[in-house]
Amino acid sequence: MVFRSPLDFFSASRLLFPHPADGPSGDPPVSGAPLPGLCFSASQIASVCETLEETGDVERLARFLWSLPVTSDGRDSISEHESVRRARAVVAYHSGSFRELYRIVETHRFTRASHGKLQAMWLEAHYREAEKLRGRPLGPVDKYRVRKKFPLPRTIWDGEQKTHCFKERTRGLLREWYLQDPYPNPGKKRELAHATGLTPTQVGNWFKNRRQRDRAAAAKNSPDANADRADGQTVLSVTDSDSDLEV
Repeated sequence: MVFRSPLDFFSASRLLFPHPADGPSGDPPVSGAPLPGLCFSASQIASVCETLEETGDVERLARFLWSLPVTSDGRDSISEHESVRRARAVVAYHSGSFRELYRIVETHRFTRASHGKLQAMWLEAHYREAEKLRGRPLGPVDKYRVRKKFPLPRTIWDGEQKTHCFKERTRGLLREWYLQDPYPNPGKKRELAHATGLTPTQVGNWFKNRRQRDRAAAAKNSPDANADRADGQTVLSVTDSDSDLEV
């Protein structure tokens, strides 16, 4: 069977690898077992990977990847396609196979279009490992130390100067919006997320932490705080340089 478009191929993949919610299905295909009777190109496979990734259907994406043919050394037109590599990284991340995620990220150079998502998975995976090791959630300073210990590989970093993994252009946009409205509504958060490439949750956290920093700075410079310092008391501050970038 020859597919005329990625959409035709994607439709076939839904039949071959049904989601549990679609009805009864058998066991996942054996890894590396080619699709029987199908004739498809690497670009069509990449399109299906991109579609499944965009829809967030990680389970079906995993089943689809398991079915792809592989060579003995793994070097073929399918495995070398960036969309397939990124899809494998997504599946590894969501399955908790962080070592496999790191291997994929560190051994392949990705284009800038893939950097944002891969950077987020790289950092979040290291955060989760650190939390499991320490037995507690990480605070801003903990996350800062994790980022210092496990910097972004050059394979997913374009070399632009960053401050705690936020690009200067992104920080500039966030500051501009903050000056206009420190309490953006959900609609504005989504608009700013689209403009910066962040998620609405990241935008919301940045604004929350920035407000906290401003309140702490105001309290530190208040007359009462100055009087306390004159009396020899120490005023505690939460204005850690990393707290405004909590993601």
